[in-house]
Amino acid sequence: MQKSLFIGIFLIMVALFVVACSPENYGLADIPLEKQCQVDADCVKDACCHASGAVNKDYAPDCADVLCTLSCEANTLDCGQGKISCVKGECTAVIDSPLFSDPSPS
Repeated sequence: MQKSLFIGIFLIMVALFVVACSPENYGLADIPLEKQCQVDADCVKDACCHASGAVNKDYAPDCADVLCTLSCEANTLDCGQGKISCVKGECTAVIDSPLFSDPSPS
C-alpha cells in the first residue's frame, strides 16, 4: 500500500514538473525552434557572410565551401559591429557599434 502511494505521489510530482518546465511557461512557444536558446553559447551567425541575424547552433549554416569578401558591411556582425546573444530565450544579433553612420543631417 505504501509503495503504490509513493509511486502515485512521485508520478504526480513528475507531471507537475513537466508542466512547470514547458516552453509555454517561459515564453518560448512564440520563438521559432531554430532561434531558441538558454545561453549565448547556444547561438551562432545565421549566414556565412555578412550575417545580421543569429540562430541556434543546431541550425547553423554549412559554411565549409563558402568564401566571403573581407569587406565590412554596414549593420552586420562584420568587423566587430555587434555580437550574438541569447535575449529572453531567442538568439539575437545585437548590432551595437555600427561602423557606418547615417551621414544625412538630422
